[in-house]
Amino acid sequence: MTRTSKEKPTLGGTRIKTRKRNIIAALDPAAFADAVVQIYLDHAGDLELIAKSIEASDLNFSRYGDTFFEVVFIGGRTQPGTTTLDEGGHHSYSVLNCDAKHESILPSVLYIQKILRRKPFLIKNLENVMRRFLQSLELFEENERKKLAIFTALAFSQKLSGLPPETVFQPLLKDNLVAKGLVLTFITDFFREYLIGNNIDDLVSLLKRGKVEDKLLDFFPSARRSAEGFSEHFTKEGLMALVEYHEKKVFQVKLEEMKSALTTLMAEEADLSEVIEIAKQHVKDAKLPDIDILRILWDAIMESVQWSGKNQQQNANSALRQIEKWAKLLNTFCTGRKLELELMYKVQVQCYEDAKLLKLFPKVVQSLYEQDVLTEDTILLWFRKGTNPKGRQNFVKDLETFVHWLEEAEEED
Repeated sequence: MTRTSKEKPTLGGTRIKTRKRNIIAALDPAAFADAVVQIYLDHAGDLELIAKSIEASDLNFSRYGDTFFEVVFIGGRTQPGTTTLDEGGHHSYSVLNCDAKHESILPSVLYIQKILRRKPFLIKNLENVMRRFLQSLELFEENERKKLAIFTALAFSQKLSGLPPETVFQPLLKDNLVAKGLVLTFITDFFREYLIGNNIDDLVSLLKRGKVEDKLLDFFPSARRSAEGFSEHFTKEGLMALVEYHEKKVFQVKLEEMKSALTTLMAEEADLSEVIEIAKQHVKDAKLPDIDILRILWDAIMESVQWSGKNQQQNANSALRQIEKWAKLLNTFCTGRKLELELMYKVQVQCYEDAKLLKLFPKVVQSLYEQDVLTEDTILLWFRKGTNPKGRQNFVKDLETFVHWLEEAEEED
């Protein structure tokens, strides 16, 4: 057989091609854990010196990050699926060996912060370990759970680099942990510690980022899961700022539910009597204050108006028609001069803030008078001694003609 010039001779006949492959060393987390433990022991728990040694070491933290945080929290490497130390080395300077006090645990938080600044990739490993611990709260002793709660609160207070709140709060919503009351105890310790150095607005912001602001009752066992149960528990624990925040939030939810129900009924052109009964039922169930009820009613009526762009006359006609239509609804709840005056202030502010209503104030007041929602005395009181400054100067001038007519009628009577 003739070989062409392009063919090259080979030794031993046919060339055998082999695929290159990476040779990976076997994983050895036990040796890594022992090395980190030894650093702790060498420096007798001095976290400043330990941090420096870890920074200078050539240990493979990118591979064994989870193991590193096990050593930090527990004192050594844990057996799979447990919080029990394995047979390797361990130290007594871990987070869970500290006293369950702010001043004892804070140094560990600052130490981890320092490590994360040098090795930011470890934040994912911290997330992994914290998520695993929080999902397994029942494996810890009561005092250890308290230490974890204090550590977690301090981690957020110190703005531990990149730790997302979802990592902490979402794992706590496991049904079995909630049912046993472990989550409620943990979150109570967390709130108490966090509110030492932060205000309630900071906590609310944290809860929002953790996507649990609207799920606070989910931390309670089902038998205690109520607004009353929430207030009773946290009042007993001395966390009144949290109680007041939650009561205000529950109150706002009830107002919005009532407003939504009434707005829907009005849009569907339900009978006046039906709307009044639904409103009364909401008031009874939610125990809402009279002033807030009146404001909600007015908002619902105004939202039922079919607004027509910039056509002022059409807007005026539409608004006045709705006021006339639902006047008896207002009358049902607007009882007494104080509530009438509050309704006038509500109308005043809305007409001032909404460009569509800016020129309608005198017509709205006159309509409410004609429908017996506002009395002559209330209108005169507002005109002479009203205290809300929003647009007052212009509105008083706009209302002069109507007020003069009322005064003349009063003199004739």
